[in-house]
Amino acid sequence: MHIEDLPTPALLIDADAFDRNLATMSAALPGTRLRPHVKAHKCTSIAAAQAAIGHRTFTCATPREVVGMAAAGLGDDLLLANETVDATRLAAMAACEGNVTVAVDSEATLSAAVAAGLRACLIDVNVGLPRCGVAPDRAGHLADLARARGMTVRGVMGYEGHLMMVPGHADRAAQVAASMSLLLRAHADVGGDIVSAGGTGTFDLHEHTGVNEVQAGSYALLDTHYGSLGLPFEQAAFILGTVISVGPEWAVADVGLKALGMDHGNPSVVGGSVWFCSDEHVVFSCETGRTVAVGDRVHVIPAHIDPTMAMHEAAWLVRAGEVLDRWPIDLRLW
Repeated sequence: MHIEDLPTPALLIDADAFDRNLATMSAALPGTRLRPHVKAHKCTSIAAAQAAIGHRTFTCATPREVVGMAAAGLGDDLLLANETVDATRLAAMAACEGNVTVAVDSEATLSAAVAAGLRACLIDVNVGLPRCGVAPDRAGHLADLARARGMTVRGVMGYEGHLMMVPGHADRAAQVAASMSLLLRAHADVGGDIVSAGGTGTFDLHEHTGVNEVQAGSYALLDTHYGSLGLPFEQAAFILGTVISVGPEWAVADVGLKALGMDHGNPSVVGGSVWFCSDEHVVFSCETGRTVAVGDRVHVIPAHIDPTMAMHEAAWLVRAGEVLDRWPIDLRLW
């Protein structure tokens, strides 16, 4: 099959770019130094490729991701890096054949995990992002409570998500170091072997922060948001669209809001300039000297890969226009 045979919009993964991204990250953070984040792709086929080059520990954002990864034989060491108090979903994770660790940041989330039969946790610490996480000076107390309830406390995690897009490598590095000092302070009180943090935007800034595993995910496929940082990864995911209408100065393709994560702004069109998106359409102008006709195919680059992946049932692995495989996005929904 050729990509011209695919119905659109179609999610494409460039096999060669994908392989190079995985190799680049594996060279920088081999083995357990990287805990790839499944939320970025929600696809066990992609996770299997990451495992094949030595990454056997994974980060998950939802219980569905945890259960699905375990069912796919990728449950060596799964971390739910998110709080939940849903008894049914917690019990499903506890019943998995694999090793499941959950993040906790309060007595309530700890009690819910214990009641479900889960036996390992990380203390989630607030390192500056106003989201989940216990205050650093309360982390040790929560760890003591967890151990008293029979939990194995494996260490700490803290996500410096507010720093991923700080412009300037040196400034980003300085702010990450300051944020991680909060995590290390908490770890001194909590104990355990794991100090987990980071993401694609800060993957290379943890050599001297004390962090011993990085939770990067978007690096495998990339998007225009992270692409603006000059990271050593390349765009590997595209939405293939078909031109369905042509105006005097613009063209319209069938890739709209329902096929793209839009929270980071408009996507890009290869060879064009996006004007706007609507439910089922992207309107763009072509580069000088280039024209398109109805029926032509265009490649759209998402601005935020994570929610974009969750909008599609499957990705098509391609090389030089040839379709190599169909990879279900099998960890979608909750």
